[in-house]
Amino acid sequence: MKYKTLIFDLDGTLIDPALGTVRCMNYALTTFDYMARPAHEITALIGPPLENALQTLSGEDDIIKIQRLVDAYRERYGEFGIAENTVYPGIVDLLEELKSKGIPLGVCTSKLEQNALKILNEFNLIEYFDFVSGASGKTFKERKADQLAGLLKSGTVDSNALMIGDRAIDIEAAAENSLKGCGVLWGYGERDELEKAKPELLIKDPAELIHVLEL
Repeated sequence: MKYKTLIFDLDGTLIDPALGTVRCMNYALTTFDYMARPAHEITALIGPPLENALQTLSGEDDIIKIQRLVDAYRERYGEFGIAENTVYPGIVDLLEELKSKGIPLGVCTSKLEQNALKILNEFNLIEYFDFVSGASGKTFKERKADQLAGLLKSGTVDSNALMIGDRAIDIEAAAENSLKGCGVLWGYGERDELEKAKPELLIKDPAELIHVLEL
């Protein structure tokens, strides 16, 4: 295999976060008297940073008000949303196979790192991963490209790492750091979106990853 490390996105790649995301988004919006939004509008925004989604859904430009929405979202998410995720079919088998071959695995997500760790523990996935990179929550709209840059700078991964995710932002963040990207079609990114980002690989289900990596 030509990739030394495999880096997975979380939402839309390892887990389906739709139920909790919709409920937490609408909790945040209605808490501050914004209109609740239908599920399809919310799930279309799964992937990029939470601040982006809440800004779009609320139509709000005030950074302080957006941060209040984010805080309300995270309030409900921490209490209820973590358990409202589901692991995609085939993911555990994929991770078992990769780990059995001694391939280093990691997670890079726009979700708060502490919540990403809670999710991975909740669904017994943490044992498969050598590192987890998530947002710190200390700055506004943290970029996945900067997270990958940090992983490279620290030596956690090198230039032979592969970023695997369901949205163009995953592929674009990898490209910005001269890494290859693999798009997955079972999440929330459409084929056209992913193809425009020019991933090295594009796969339809978890089992196909084993095949295309020639393991």
